[in-house]
Amino acid sequence: MTKLARSFLFVPADSEKKINKALQSAADALVLDLEDSVMPTRKKLAREALAELLTAPPGDYRGTLWVRINPLTTEYALDDLCAVVGPSLGGILLPKCEGPRDVETASNFIAALAAKAGLKSESIGILAVATETAAAPFALGDYHKAVLPRLWGLTWGAEDLSSAIGAATNKSPNGEWAFTYKMVRSQCLLAAKASGVQCIETLYVDYKDTEGLLASCIEARREGFTGRFAIHPAQVDGINEGFMPSAGEVEHAHRIIAAFDAAGDSGTVGLDGQMLDIPHLKQAQKVLQLHAAFATA
Repeated sequence: MTKLARSFLFVPADSEKKINKALQSAADALVLDLEDSVMPTRKKLAREALAELLTAPPGDYRGTLWVRINPLTTEYALDDLCAVVGPSLGGILLPKCEGPRDVETASNFIAALAAKAGLKSESIGILAVATETAAAPFALGDYHKAVLPRLWGLTWGAEDLSSAIGAATNKSPNGEWAFTYKMVRSQCLLAAKASGVQCIETLYVDYKDTEGLLASCIEARREGFTGRFAIHPAQVDGINEGFMPSAGEVEHAHRIIAAFDAAGDSGTVGLDGQMLDIPHLKQAQKVLQLHAAFATA
């Protein structure tokens, strides 16, 4: 399955200049976009460009190449998949996904197209955008009940949902998400964790607000999100930093594990005046695993 990623940088699939620039970035993943950033009259051109790009490894770029196709309900989706299933494709970002059935449909298409091309498709993941229609949030509780070996992660979106429900805005007067969006965000996080997959935070729209982005990413990681989308290359470094444990967290995790090692078979230990038990040990192990995964990135 596709490897972990903190930063997902969106790139219009019809812009060779922007793609080439993105391939030089520090983003863990690129999302080559065939949906919102490509006009209908240019979708064929964009597909052709991606088909060529995805037939061979992308030079020195060390990240993963994802493609956001058009929704399965559109006339474009199957043509998108036919064009992009290739040796260098790491995953499909599936927009306006309304439940496990959509993931299964996309997965079956991927498997068939890969088999036709003589490729193995097990490494191609699906990241489902699971809150973009009014119906989609009601299916969030179904993902963990389904057998979806290709499901890599879930993410949520506020902009399309606003349009779908006729909302004038998705923010409260204080700048925070309005209740509906807080609700689906939390439900998406729980659905991902129940399914044992990654959960990716939605966009931070103000790409010039680097301090706000970093603070938001740190908070999202503390809540359980594992990465975030970027709409501009300037956001990549902040996202990568925000979704990495701090030096203090890494040091504390080492101390927790050392305390349990010294305690032998005991399920509880004392550290800095606090009693810690097995959930604290598991969290410390996760911190070190995350640090190890990206320490040299």
